[in-house]
Amino acid sequence: MVTDADRIRLDKWLWAARFFKTRSLASQAIDLGRVRIDGERIKPAREAKVGEMLDLQVGDHRLQVVIRALSAQRGPASVARELYLETADSIARRKLREEQRAAEPAQSTKGRPTKRDRRELARISRQVHK
Repeated sequence: MVTDADRIRLDKWLWAARFFKTRSLASQAIDLGRVRIDGERIKPAREAKVGEMLDLQVGDHRLQVVIRALSAQRGPASVARELYLETADSIARRKLREEQRAAEPAQSTKGRPTKRDRRELARISRQVHK
């Protein structure tokens, strides 16, 4: 016997698992093809099933997760992490990407330079042009 607790829309599960801030963002990501099951595009109303493998693109991150449990309620992050299991390949790709990003100094700068940064740049520029 299938109850309503055993049936949940995929967009609602993605929201409950905290991959997206709102259910409409989850639905939009599915419509844009950023969420796939077995490489196939799906619809937001598709039912999530335990054991299915999802390929997700959230921002510039690509994740591969297996659904472990279903939930229609969005809870704390610790509970949300129990809803899925990230694959070993996905974890390795994510760590490699983090290492590459840490090695890139341009990623550490954010926005416009501060007054202190500007003065430092001017000082360096004066030394170079002497």
